[in-house]
Amino acid sequence: MSKPSPARMIVLFTDFGGGGPYVGQMQAVLAAQAPGAPRIDLLHEAPRFNPRAAAHLLAACLPAFPEDCVLLGVVDPGVGDARRAPIAVQVGGRWCVGPDNGLFEVFAARACAAGERVSCWEITWRPANLSNSFHGRDLFAPVAARLARGEAPPGEPRDWRLPADTDLAEVIFIDHYGNAVTGLRASGLATDAGLQVGDQRLPRARTFSSVAVGQAFCYENANGLLEIAVNQGSAVAQLGLAIGQPVTVC
Repeated sequence: MSKPSPARMIVLFTDFGGGGPYVGQMQAVLAAQAPGAPRIDLLHEAPRFNPRAAAHLLAACLPAFPEDCVLLGVVDPGVGDARRAPIAVQVGGRWCVGPDNGLFEVFAARACAAGERVSCWEITWRPANLSNSFHGRDLFAPVAARLARGEAPPGEPRDWRLPADTDLAEVIFIDHYGNAVTGLRASGLATDAGLQVGDQRLPRARTFSSVAVGQAFCYENANGLLEIAVNQGSAVAQLGLAIGQPVTVC
């Protein structure tokens, strides 16, 4: 008798933060409905209420995970709005489950440009108890669990128009060091290209130790994005940065 296929890894990406009960409640649903699936908390401090910025961050991080993983992504300021459809998107061998608000579009567009197949399903299934404001727990987590078990998405195929594969010339994430990640891929820029932030020009360096302590600079981070940093300091505090801050390549 053949053994059943192992459950797929489930990767969580949200703007819920780690201090409340929300991540734990989603994890409980996943543990109950896909008990054999490994669960990885990629990020729960995604840009709040900002699926546009979060989409560029997700697109840079998700390729590091297995090609058959299930991404449960919830950055959903429009939760409960009947005009916002829940979707399951297949990108190559990966699945992305969450709201149709642009969160998965950057990752899917880049995969499509690289020749991978992208398909979309609108989730038509609804649980018996669906809260107005917590679809991550009540709707998206059960669907992610089904996909992790190897089941088909509970919905109907739909047309899904992808945007052009573009970068985002603004700050999309700030880490606890005070480094500011931009939505610009370093691979598309000259190796000596720096950044202009307001009236401050930031030179390009290879890494932190390449510049003096206290100096602001930009560099290609481990996920391939240009990041603004200060050696042994906070770029946010020193430069007054915030998510949404525009940057210019120079």
